[in-house]
Amino acid sequence: MIDKNQSVVVVGAGLMGTGIAHAFASSGFATRLVDSNGQALEKALQNIHAILDGGVKLGKLALDAAEAAKARLTIHASLAEGAPGASLLVETVSENLAVKKAVLAEAVPLLLDGALLATNTSALSVTEIAASVPHPERVIGMHFFNPVHKMKLVELVLGIATDAATVALTREWVEAIGKTSILVNESPGLTTSRMSAMLGNEAMWMLQEGTASAEDIDTALRMGFNHPMGPLELGDLTGWDTRLSVLRYLHSTLGEKFRPCPLIIKMVAAGRHGRKTGHGVYQYDAAGQRVPGSGLKASNL
Repeated sequence: MIDKNQSVVVVGAGLMGTGIAHAFASSGFATRLVDSNGQALEKALQNIHAILDGGVKLGKLALDAAEAAKARLTIHASLAEGAPGASLLVETVSENLAVKKAVLAEAVPLLLDGALLATNTSALSVTEIAASVPHPERVIGMHFFNPVHKMKLVELVLGIATDAATVALTREWVEAIGKTSILVNESPGLTTSRMSAMLGNEAMWMLQEGTASAEDIDTALRMGFNHPMGPLELGDLTGWDTRLSVLRYLHSTLGEKFRPCPLIIKMVAAGRHGRKTGHGVYQYDAAGQRVPGSGLKASNL
């Protein structure tokens, strides 16, 4: 069992880092969120407090539990402040191999002896990231999903050196924060990114070919397969520029079945990336709400 007296350091105060820090702090662990950007840290702290306060308002969390979670979370401007003595490090910095390697190399001398080193990457090589530290067997991918406080899955990604003890201990950490883990050997797209990319790409081919309207394609997946969101809605949420980047990577590594649909390429070239630009497969108003009946149709393509 994981000792609740152990502390966790989360590096990177972006969207994922915010969610991961909340997960550990709300599960009873002293959690230190590290980022060199002070504004990002303050925003992350506000967002975590908002999630906890929201849980209280909805009756899902007791007020004293929310306040205790807030007290367990601290923010720090450097690893020198936040990493000393931590038993687990989870890095969520930008998808840049050199940056991730530098974070791990700097953190190792500060952490507790034998500490686990986890990366939230969904695209980069865990094996290459692990090469930056003296004990690569203690490095593992710990891929969370957004929004972290709602999504229950964590993909544990095994690098070539990741050992069985690291896997077993990481699974305990995942269980301790109330989530479910699956094991994935390091490979392009892991499991979820690969399946989601394939599904979204096929949905765009169907839309381009006029098989069905955007609304009906999404309804088919929501009502026919009980998906919480249709593949075109999800693409708008994720961003078609991001989806195109993933598909191009998978196409280059896994072959023709991942060739991006030309409609995705056309939309990205037009700046129609999804919700963040106000227009993707659907249009969105200033409040980010979808405009009814705005889905692309074959006659518009």
